[in-house]
Amino acid sequence: MIQVHASAVVERGAELGEDVQVGPGAVIGPHVSVGPRTWIGPYVILDGHTRLGADCRVYPHAVLGTPPQDVKYHEEPTRLEIGDRNLIREFVTIHRGTPQGRGLTRIGSDVFLMAYCHVAHDNLVEDHVIVANNAQLAGHVHLGAHAIIGGTSAVHQFVRVGAQAFVGGGSAVAMDVAPFCRAAGNRARVRGLNHVGLRRRGFDEADMRALRKAYRLTFHTNLLLLEAAQRIDDELVPQCPALREFTDFLRSSERGLTR
Repeated sequence: MIQVHASAVVERGAELGEDVQVGPGAVIGPHVSVGPRTWIGPYVILDGHTRLGADCRVYPHAVLGTPPQDVKYHEEPTRLEIGDRNLIREFVTIHRGTPQGRGLTRIGSDVFLMAYCHVAHDNLVEDHVIVANNAQLAGHVHLGAHAIIGGTSAVHQFVRVGAQAFVGGGSAVAMDVAPFCRAAGNRARVRGLNHVGLRRRGFDEADMRALRKAYRLTFHTNLLLLEAAQRIDDELVPQCPALREFTDFLRSSERGLTR
């Protein structure tokens, strides 16, 4: 059964799934869709063409789907799509996309956005990502699956943080962070592999040996990135297929790599 507090505003046209709960003072716009069993806390605002998935929890004063902070934006009907089972804590802001970008900001599933963090227009945040308190993601950022962004960090526009990478708290990230790596500092520098995260994700000792060799080839030799990627493909991908994601990332980097 849908439960909407008497002081909440759910505009005509909004779609609420089965067993959705809407807290006091919340405002849900006419183009918003909320999936089953999602809880919308007090004073949350859901605006624009926004789709929020099932089993999410959105905590007080979060603002989702409002217009992008882009001077070229002129009220075009761009979108925000958020997957299932996400935790969105107090005062989080997520803006919808821009026509100049993909027209879409997308958050995957099982994502944890901690209090006061900001996700700007045209971001792509893949599944199982954690963004800690007060971290700021500029426009067009891409966070790979299982990436973690430490508190009070800032990620520059168009930067990619690869899958299972870790960015330490208080970092300023201006260039791409390769998958499986740790980066920290202002400006961020690579600090090694994300050993703890990789162990938690089931990488065994053979995988870790291959990853360490790939890391050394990339960051501790005089090889160009494309040369390192080819060496890794030839010598290490047969031992650890996950490294294919690493070499694809190296080859596709446009901003350059955090080193």
